[in-house]
Amino acid sequence: MADSITVNGTIATDPRHVVTNEGLEITSFRLASSQRYFDRKRGAFIEGETNWYTVSTFRQLAAHASVSLHKGDRVLVRGRMKIRDWSDGDKSGRVVEIEADSLGHDLLWGTAVYTKSAPKSVATIAPTAKAPEGQPDEAPEEAPAVLDEDAFLPTAAAAF
Repeated sequence: MADSITVNGTIATDPRHVVTNEGLEITSFRLASSQRYFDRKRGAFIEGETNWYTVSTFRQLAAHASVSLHKGDRVLVRGRMKIRDWSDGDKSGRVVEIEADSLGHDLLWGTAVYTKSAPKSVATIAPTAKAPEGQPDEAPEEAPAVLDEDAFLPTAAAAF
């Protein structure tokens, strides 16, 4: 069982994006997370020890991360933590991995511009089914090809 964790830190490597033979998108990167505190005697911030994580994202989150995140970005990561031991000949160690459920830029350190991804078409949401005998296989021309999310929002007058 994996533990849930939320971590803020700096992306330490260029995010690596791959697509498997089965079409699964994966983006991964190393995350450095240091604890900072203000030392009143010195009158300055002091950097604590750095924890290192390997962050992996999958599917749509991986696609968005690959074009949105860069080495040096400050981010927040929420996901499932896994700790595993490894060995490679004479070397061995322990790696802490986070399988991210969500992530984004840490707005304490800068600003961001959010771009919502386009909604999926009806064809990708509903599986294709063969029309019954004697019925046309295609939808009528007036049927929308894309879901309009704004059509489901209440008007300003209805909200009050």
